[in-house]
Amino acid sequence: MLRSLFVMTTLALAIASTAAAPAPPWTLPLATTDGLRAHGVTFTAVTYQGQKAVRLVGEPGFDGEGYAAVKGPAIQDGRIELDVAGRPGAGAPEGARGFIGVAFRIQPDDRAFECFYIRPTNGRADDQLRRNHSTQYISFPDWPWERLRRESPGVYESYADLVVGDWTHLRIDVSGRRAQLYVNGASQPSLIVNDLKLQPASGGVGLWLGTATEGYFRNLRVAPSGS
Repeated sequence: MLRSLFVMTTLALAIASTAAAPAPPWTLPLATTDGLRAHGVTFTAVTYQGQKAVRLVGEPGFDGEGYAAVKGPAIQDGRIELDVAGRPGAGAPEGARGFIGVAFRIQPDDRAFECFYIRPTNGRADDQLRRNHSTQYISFPDWPWERLRRESPGVYESYADLVVGDWTHLRIDVSGRRAQLYVNGASQPSLIVNDLKLQPASGGVGLWLGTATEGYFRNLRVAPSGS
């Protein structure tokens, strides 16, 4: 009886330990469109500035938040890294900024997600206020940039040195309600958010694209916390 109880307890602990083990890191080179699901965008495999990449543009007529969802393991906390290059698309209006970034904790049915993105044309603008709007955090669906800027000016966006159309390395570290955005390998974050608007939950990762943007993505790397 005692032996059976010992065996059952040991087995239960082993199962619990396995269930709690973090997912291993994973990568997606984005040299092809394999492993992507379109949501309001169209994508193609291309070579851009000598690098194999995926090109995204908005789907004609789509009115919403566009991204290519990655068909990889879900992640709640951890690190996401990739290279992006964004510029205003052909025929883009004057207010286009080449909006490009990363969606994370994407919920089923695309109903909600967190996001960091950059505005490449603002990075070296001859206007300090525009420069201060180079990076941005948003939370879909209730916290678009307009609301965040109106209710908390300067809190959810910041400056970063950006060059339109050039490859830019983005790194996101996320834990609980806190997330940090690092740009081009900087040792300090360009943007810190201490109150992510969604309840922490496991979700997908997506290649996010803003209005009137032509965007390129490569070298996605995801490392869940503890992996």
